Amino acid sequence: MTRYARRTRRTLQVAGAGAAALLALSACSSSDDSSAKSDPSASSSSSPKLSGTVTVFAAASLKESFTTLGKEFEKAHPGTKVTFSFGGSDTLAASITGGAPADVFAAASPKTMAIVTDAKDGVGTPAIFVRNQLEIATLPGNPDKVASLKDLTKSGLKVVLCDKTVPCGAAAQKALDAGSLKLTPVSYEQDVKSALAKVELKEADAAVVYKTDVKAAGDKVEGVEFPESAKAINDYPITLLKDAPNAAAAKAFIELVTSAEGQKVLTAAGFLKP
Repeated sequence: MTRYARRTRRTLQVAGAGAAALLALSACSSSDDSSAKSDPSASSSSSPKLSGTVTVFAAASLKESFTTLGKEFEKAHPGTKVTFSFGGSDTLAASITGGAPADVFAAASPKTMAIVTDAKDGVGTPAIFVRNQLEIATLPGNPDKVASLKDLTKSGLKVVLCDKTVPCGAAAQKALDAGSLKLTPVSYEQDVKSALAKVELKEADAAVVYKTDVKAAGDKVEGVEFPESAKAINDYPITLLKDAPNAAAAKAFIELVTSAEGQKVLTAAGFLKP
């Protein structure tokens, strides 16, 4: 082979290798572009910025934990504001079906959530995000020596229950039925915070409320656990509302509630994981 032929052959080999390398690089680049497009985190910066007010209707027992989560949400999304309406789940559900403007509904029982979903005012299937268990709240130091649910039936003891239409009241009745007990309270309250307040203000000797409420009250009351409460644990569902004025931010708030971060706040408040 002549020197010229050898040189030409070597040149073609180098050119071929260079073309192959260029082709491989192009394929790699194309693959990277494809993965970047399919990676949600890569496009998160292009997602619309959340703003405006998120209106949340939530069971009274969620007051402390949801208030904390609302502040965390506002901090994570500057320009947003979370406003709450806390109360008895049945009352809140009636307000929603009556046309009250709201973005999110978090109820203390599937039964009260059904008031909203049966009226087609919710979006999709509500998510169960926590559970809650009953506890007896007594005056500090438990002067009446309440040690069981049966003790609440003692003559002369002023006991307060939530109304039977409210999840905490329905759960209390279920616990009483489990223990084959009958109890006539001095009053029925429209939400769990109102029932607890009667004890805090020394207007009642005891109330059947949630563990989370006893914990939130600190040294204002003393908690007494009772085994029948295991028969009356409430599931808490949350849903986006059909006519939500701020659906995008509402979805993001629900995502926070159901996230690991949200669950951490809720379990710290005494809620049980779903």
